[in-house]
Amino acid sequence: MRWYAYVALFAIVLLFLPLRSLAEDTEARRIMQAVEDRDEGDNIVSELQMTLIDKNGGRRERRLSSYTKDDGADTMRIMFFLHPADVRDTAFLTYDYGDPERDDDQWLYLPALKKAKRISSADKSGSFMGSDFNYSDMTSRDLDDYDFKLLRQEEVRGRKVWLIEALPRNKKVIRETGYLKSVLFVRQDNFVVVRAVRWTGTGGRLKYLDVKQLELIQGIWTPTEIHMTTKEGRATRHRTVLRFENVRFGLDLPDSLFSVRQMHKGPPR
Repeated sequence: MRWYAYVALFAIVLLFLPLRSLAEDTEARRIMQAVEDRDEGDNIVSELQMTLIDKNGGRRERRLSSYTKDDGADTMRIMFFLHPADVRDTAFLTYDYGDPERDDDQWLYLPALKKAKRISSADKSGSFMGSDFNYSDMTSRDLDDYDFKLLRQEEVRGRKVWLIEALPRNKKVIRETGYLKSVLFVRQDNFVVVRAVRWTGTGGRLKYLDVKQLELIQGIWTPTEIHMTTKEGRATRHRTVLRFENVRFGLDLPDSLFSVRQMHKGPPR
């Protein structure tokens, strides 16, 4: 068979290959699988300070308590707002399912209404309690929702990182997350995403995630200060700072804590 016949045969074979295999960057996928598989701890309790900063520098401070538990492949998380008075007793509950065919469940309890509202898929791209994080940021995404591409290597705060582009595979993922594209900065020594740039598709706005503090707590790499900034061009529209304090792993947390009933009762005493 002449060489051009081999080329023609190869071209015909390519036509019948699934598009996913053509688009997939195996090295980028391997890195993101390592990000997914790294030890993030279990049965976690922490205290949070959330600072909301508007474009004029005005600040609002909030205090929260957070509880997280792995239940096999699933992760349960409940957060209680403690301060100030206008958000006190508000609670947020997430069931992050390991089954990629199952949508994650989220509820927001508003004390003024005395009821828990379930967050629909259409609302998950909305702002979480007025912050720069949205509801979809509060859960992990399935790797099969994205095509990954390794762009290059750089340094962040003296540590080598990979830059990986993540493109949603369908419009459903875009609707739920609110992001058209992301570029992730993954530290090479511990597989922690320490920065990210996310394209929102809303008025040219981008969101910039930056892990300012990363600590080794009980042998687990733990982000303890995270900034999320919303920009429009060069102008900063809003910024949210999360600071985690008194982070503890391996505590005994009952399943009953992660329930709509507990949202009504408030944080455990």
